[in-house]
Amino acid sequence: MLEIYNTLKRKKETFQPQDPPQVKMYTCGVTVYDDCHIGHGRSLYIFEIMRRYLAHKGYKVDFIRNITDVDDKIINKAREWSKKENIPLKEAFDKVRSTYIDSYYQDLKLLNIPKADIEPKATENISQMQEYIQKLIEKGYAYEAKGNVYFSVRKFSSYGKLSGKKIDDLFESVRIESDPCKKDPLDFALWKKAKEDEPSWKSPWGEGRPGWHIECSAMSQKFLKTDTLDIHGGGRDLVFPHHENECAQSESLSGKPFAKHWIHHGLLTINSQKMAKSLGNFVTIKEALYKYPADVLKIFYLGGHYSSSIDFSQARMEEAKSAYERIVILRDKLIKLTGKSKGSVDVKEVAQFKKEFDEAMDDDFNMPKGLAVLFDIINHCNKLLEAESEPDQKKLASALNVIEDIGDIFALSFTYEGASQVSDNEVKKLIKQRLEFRKNKDFKKADSIRKELEAKGIILEDTKDGTQWRRKI
Repeated sequence: MLEIYNTLKRKKETFQPQDPPQVKMYTCGVTVYDDCHIGHGRSLYIFEIMRRYLAHKGYKVDFIRNITDVDDKIINKAREWSKKENIPLKEAFDKVRSTYIDSYYQDLKLLNIPKADIEPKATENISQMQEYIQKLIEKGYAYEAKGNVYFSVRKFSSYGKLSGKKIDDLFESVRIESDPCKKDPLDFALWKKAKEDEPSWKSPWGEGRPGWHIECSAMSQKFLKTDTLDIHGGGRDLVFPHHENECAQSESLSGKPFAKHWIHHGLLTINSQKMAKSLGNFVTIKEALYKYPADVLKIFYLGGHYSSSIDFSQARMEEAKSAYERIVILRDKLIKLTGKSKGSVDVKEVAQFKKEFDEAMDDDFNMPKGLAVLFDIINHCNKLLEAESEPDQKKLASALNVIEDIGDIFALSFTYEGASQVSDNEVKKLIKQRLEFRKNKDFKKADSIRKELEAKGIILEDTKDGTQWRRKI
């Protein structure tokens, strides 16, 4: 049985969707005011693995991930572009949105991660948010004040249950409230009155735009067609106030739990420091993937449990690269030996590895332990290849099958740096020519072929069984 740590309950629970095998899953997506960084990449990757593993277990996952495309940060970036390019703010706002939405989708493609089933944009769902807000007003949980609408936090008696915070403690620690329209400093905005010259939409309360928290409640329930999500996920930094506020407004309106299982992942640091542009350590997904293949970045991500913080450094990326090389070298050997024929997982040794992988993932998606099982399979196969002149083809084919299955769950594409530059047949042809040169003791020409192949991303290894080759990572 799959067990997941539930932030709300502060313990691991058996995963029980409301209507199995259907799973309704929603995660908070990106705010499109800049290129995505490697912390975003980790979030995108973690929830993709969870989606794949749930499908592996037979669930049918409806997966929604939003795009926040109206926000203070987006508007501030639009003001910068408007001034710099001497264009109207509205034009700059649309340009910022489209630029960074396109950049986000480029990042997904570079990471070899598919889109969610639906990725709704906030600006395309304003009317649904307004309807949601109006209903909260009618139920007495929200109030209008001078063109703004606020949620009355103290009206929701269980406010703080997700984050573990108490209202009185929050009130004591809150800064001096700069918004005189609020009845209570703890109240949060559902609708914001438009400021001069900023993007806005018509509403029953005047021109304005939605608050951040309302979009996730309105869009998750609209597109998943339910009041209660099976899974709601995001980064640990979203527990409070974002998810706490989502929970309050959603449950006030429906009277039902907003989500059965709350999943939050740890954050990413750079050389043990918080990532920030001001510190000069901000690494985008594109920058990371310019230097390393996507699969290597994924192996790095897999090195820490999703709920824990993980530290990005050059040394750790090199470790991930070396680990990934071990996987692809063994995988390539198995493909060449078996012709990539499908093997049965009924082979005893292989079945045990598969069982251990499933047990690891069933334990709160323990990805590092699942990755360790993959390396156990690799070690096992390497020992077989070293110990037996003619290793059991059935075992090798079965092992390859499990490696491919695990690779698919971990969204590993097994692509190579020089893959498009030279075909397998061309490699074999050049290796044969090199062998002839070596037989004729023309080592200069033989070495030139090695260098030619290396320039095309092919590494040659001379062994007692002949020349082996692999593609460079």
